[in-house]
Amino acid sequence: MENNRPVWTSKYAFIITAIGSAVGLGNIWRFPYVMGQNGGAIFLVTYILLICTICFIPLLNELYVGKLTKKECVGAYEAINPKFKYFGALNPITGILISAFYFIVGGWIINYICKWKLLSQISDYGEYFSKFIAEPVYPCLLTLLFIFICVYFTARGLKNGIEKANKIFMPMLAILLIFLVIISLNLPDAQKGLEYMFKPDFSKLNFHMVLAALGQAFFTLSIGMGALLTYGSYIKEDKTLVKSVYTIILSDTTFALLAGIMIFPAVFSFGMEPNSGAGLVFVTLPKIFSQIPFGDLISFAFFVLLFCAAVTSGISIVEGPCATLTERFNMSRQKACALLFVIISLIAIPTTLSFGILGDFKVFGKTLFDFLDYLTSNLMLPSNTLILCLISGWYLKIKGYKILKNKFSESLFDIGLKFIVPIALIFLIIAGLK
Repeated sequence: MENNRPVWTSKYAFIITAIGSAVGLGNIWRFPYVMGQNGGAIFLVTYILLICTICFIPLLNELYVGKLTKKECVGAYEAINPKFKYFGALNPITGILISAFYFIVGGWIINYICKWKLLSQISDYGEYFSKFIAEPVYPCLLTLLFIFICVYFTARGLKNGIEKANKIFMPMLAILLIFLVIISLNLPDAQKGLEYMFKPDFSKLNFHMVLAALGQAFFTLSIGMGALLTYGSYIKEDKTLVKSVYTIILSDTTFALLAGIMIFPAVFSFGMEPNSGAGLVFVTLPKIFSQIPFGDLISFAFFVLLFCAAVTSGISIVEGPCATLTERFNMSRQKACALLFVIISLIAIPTTLSFGILGDFKVFGKTLFDFLDYLTSNLMLPSNTLILCLISGWYLKIKGYKILKNKFSESLFDIGLKFIVPIALIFLIIAGLK
């Protein structure tokens, strides 16, 4: 089966798709509000340090294990040791659970795109958003539509679906983001937002904030759900990974910075609160757009931007479970994607309804949406990453494969893989249990 596995058509195709996996709602929806809740500039400094050092190690490791084994998640772990295949199965399961709540946000974005004219006429955006997500039918239909879009591109295969989607959406994402950054920087008092982003207050530096920055870095890079391992398995033997990993991290960080530069000057310009949480994008920003010239068009451009980011990441989330189904059960890609559409929908629909008629149904005191977010982001992603680092460092002994250029770099990578990253992840998991 491996001999017939797809491969990337070019290094550019792999890079832009891997960037598309990393650059998503985590950068544009999640990063600004997490930064706003954790001290602004000092969070940014911590985030950049962590993503360029600690996060480099599991990112390179996950891609390399895929490239080395040339198998999907379960097969990759099984190739290392047959007893490890059950650990590998956690990755596609995590991907499915993430998609069940992540794709709901994709449905919200579609609504805001379709109703861009209406948004400029709303008086209370908080009330509008609350009523919209509590509706019993419309949000569910939008969620199903977004699931279908991501599954459709995945079903078309590596060349005609995944690569093509990223080659279209990623340039659109970059152009729209730069356009919106320019508009934001020209708003009155925009410098206050820039000061909030780039003038650190070290009194706000604390252990909780460091863990929040580390968690955001892992979330945004898509580490621990098997997407990057699967993408790594499609790399040709002659492709080097280290430069690609640096490119992915640099691109991901750049998009997150641009998202902050787009959002915070606008927030401060209109006297809003930067720590307004997950509603920042769906409540605070539409209110700002309604108060500036051509705000309806700018709002439309922003949510198209958000849609592009959501789709590129959504495709990568689906690809991991899809590859597992096609290779483990000898299914066609189309049948695997059809099955995934059904499975994700069955979980996503009640999760969508957790904002309305199922709002009183709680799992460990959390709504279904909050529980899936908590379970995957706080526990499953760091646990999956921890397991793979320990397997690679102590059992596979990946240092012996000479993936870095010199002995010093190899030694640092080995120490990080065996000790530093696992310790950081254990702290992250413990913090997530509280």
